[in-house]
Order: sequence, then structure tokens, then C-alpha cells
Amino acid sequence: MNLANGTVIEEFVLLGFGVDQQKRFLLLIFFTILYVLTLAENILIITLVLLDGRLARLPMYILLGNFSWLEMCYVTATVPRMLFDLSSHHGIISFHACFLQFYVFFSLGSTECFFLTTMALDRYLAICHPLHYPQIMSPNACYALVATCWVLGFLWYLLPVFQIFELSFCGPNIIDHFLCDPGPILSLACPPLGNAPRVCQIFMNVLVLGNVFFVVLSYSVVILTLMKPSYQGSRKKAFSTISFHLVVVTLFYGSVGGMYVTPDGESQLEVTKAVTVFYTAITPFLNPLIYCLRNDQVKEAIGRQLRKRVIILRRKVRG
Repeated sequence: MNLANGTVIEEFVLLGFGVDQQKRFLLLIFFTILYVLTLAENILIITLVLLDGRLARLPMYILLGNFSWLEMCYVTATVPRMLFDLSSHHGIISFHACFLQFYVFFSLGSTECFFLTTMALDRYLAICHPLHYPQIMSPNACYALVATCWVLGFLWYLLPVFQIFELSFCGPNIIDHFLCDPGPILSLACPPLGNAPRVCQIFMNVLVLGNVFFVVLSYSVVILTLMKPSYQGSRKKAFSTISFHLVVVTLFYGSVGGMYVTPDGESQLEVTKAVTVFYTAITPFLNPLIYCLRNDQVKEAIGRQLRKRVIILRRKVRG
């Protein structure tokens, strides 16, 4: 990328958390354990959905299995790089690698927005239209929705990333963050910035507010349906399911909205880093616990798979 004075910038420097060596080591241990546990939780859910015939036929678990894969990709887009910088102390990232991380991270975040909306739609159809639910949310329809979420997610932020990529950078090349975020990157660009900041803000606002509106509307209708005296299903089970969903939605959109929807989300660097850590590392760790591992159907599936493995092991021992 050409600088205003004719030189070329080939790399950025990520300052990270700005703590001493002892705290860096503690952060390295903490985030390594968190990353490994996050991968383990999501791999467990994917494995259960693939191996357990009962879960594999249920639309909600088809979506949850794919959501777990998304969470693994999402946390891997940022945490390994953060761990590398914590252990190496230099934080140097090439210009193109920085923008690749920026694009992949925001594309996966956009995909998660669409996934949360799709899961809200699934609960709406299951509770409000139970007779038509099996036909509408067939396995083929679920996989079509999953593919749509991925395609929309990776197309959504192409224009903002391209516009920022085309800017000139005046220096310095130091990003006071642990990842390549649009706010710190834009602060290094030479004026005039053109429409890039406005386009980024518009795309983020439409993405977050549009999906939040649909999710809130869906769950509002679901709650009203559950409160009707004529509802014939299990209210306790339905409320339990949607309450877990709402916790995940609140954790994700609460942090993302505070960071990117408000124009001055980058004003306090330490707060910004803390919030970013929350939705890049903490939330992907909590989501499997909230969504699945406290779910009775998942617990039953784990029990069935363990019993199968015990039976197979006994047969091998006897043989």
C-alpha cells in the first residue's frame, strides 16, 4: 500500500494488550486453555449431531451443528494470532494478512448474525406453526438456509473491506489493538477518507439492526403464542429453549452493538479491547454451554453414544 510520501507500507504492528511480560504469560495460558476448551465443546456438538440419528434428523440440531462449526472458525480467525503475538512479543503482521484477518473475521461475524436470525426463524416455525413445521423445515431446507447464511455472510462486508483496502496510509503503522479492526485501521489512513467510514457504518448498522429486529420480532411472537391458553405444547420446555437462545443473542449483539453500531465505539481503547475479547473469545466458549450442553436432548445423546462405546469396547474385550 502506497504511503502519502511515496514509500510503501508492507506491515502493521499490533500492540496487543500493552501489559508486562508476567501478565502476557498469564493471558497466554488463559486464552490457550479457553481456545482448546472452545474447540473441544464445539467438536463434541458436531460429533453428536453427525453420529446420533435422532439429533441428525431434527432441524434445530442441524442448525446447531453448523453453528458450532461457525464458532470454531470464528474463534480461530483471531485467537491463534493473538496467542502468537503474546508469545513472540513483536506483533508484526503483513499488510495483506491484516486485511485478510479483517475480512474473514467480519465475514464470520456477519454469518453468525444470519445464523442467529435463522435459528430464531426455526423456533418461530416450530412453536407457532407446529403442523407445517416438518414440511417447511425439512433437512434440505435447513441446509439451504445454512448455505444462504454462509454466502450472505461472506458477501456482506466485501465493499467496506475493499474501500478501506484502497485507501492510502500515511503512517505510523502501529495498531493499538490485538487484531485488525476497521476503527484503528481507518485512523492510520491518509485524509481524505472518502465514503469508507460512512459505508462501514451503514453496512454494520443494517446488518446488526436488521437482524436484531427480526430476532426480537420472532421471539416476541413466540412468547405471545406460548402465553395463549390454547397452546398445547410443553410451555416449560419451549420457554427453556428460547431462553437459552435469547441469552446467546443478548451476549453477541450486546457486545457487537456497543462496539460497532455506535459511531464512537472506538473512543476508549481499553474498553474496546475488553469488549472485543468478550465477543471473540469468551462468547464462542459460552455458546455451546448455553445452547447445547445444558440441553436434555444433548445429554441423552451423549448418554446413548457413551453406552454404544461401552458395548463396543466390551465386545472387543470378550473377542
